[in-house]
Amino acid sequence: MAEEKKADAQKADKAQPGKAPGAAAPAAKAAPAAGTAPAAAPPAEKKKPKPSARHGGSAKAARRRTRKKKSQIQARRRKEFTYRGHTMEELLKMSLAEIIELLPARARRSYIRGFNPEQEAFVHRLRRSDKPVRTHRREITILPEFVGKTVLVYTGKEFAQVDIKPEMIGHALGEFALTRKSVAHSGPGVGATRSSKFLPLK
Repeated sequence: MAEEKKADAQKADKAQPGKAPGAAAPAAKAAPAAGTAPAAAPPAEKKKPKPSARHGGSAKAARRRTRKKKSQIQARRRKEFTYRGHTMEELLKMSLAEIIELLPARARRSYIRGFNPEQEAFVHRLRRSDKPVRTHRREITILPEFVGKTVLVYTGKEFAQVDIKPEMIGHALGEFALTRKSVAHSGPGVGATRSSKFLPLK
């Protein structure tokens, strides 16, 4: 089979004069048909300039600048306050029963039981008055209707002013009027250590 192919190739070489034997026939170039424009060359791809060429300076400095630019925090629009997925306007339109369902378990249980006379008096005074309202009732849970009011909550020594904000909804009034201060120790007193045991008091 291979010998037959070889013989056919030799015959073809002899048939074409002026051609070296064994040379492959050149591929025929297709001439463009008459009346047609030559095919346009494909557009060359634009190479992206290197970071150093874009920003100037070394490539390392350019990469540092691009990282710094990405890491800069852009000014963000302040997100609207929501409580359990409800905006402040929606909360104010809700009934007390609907708001109670959104509160934490302890506050929900307290409101389901109802107010005692002192708590009820405080809530009525807060609704009517534009001035700060004094109270000893530290356990009252803050409702959406309390937002924007000022309450003076008793700490056991004085009345601490609490300006109610939307973020305080669901928390007790007493959480924002602390009854204890952090203790700051200056140093050990006389007799507290063995070295100061026999020091004169003068």
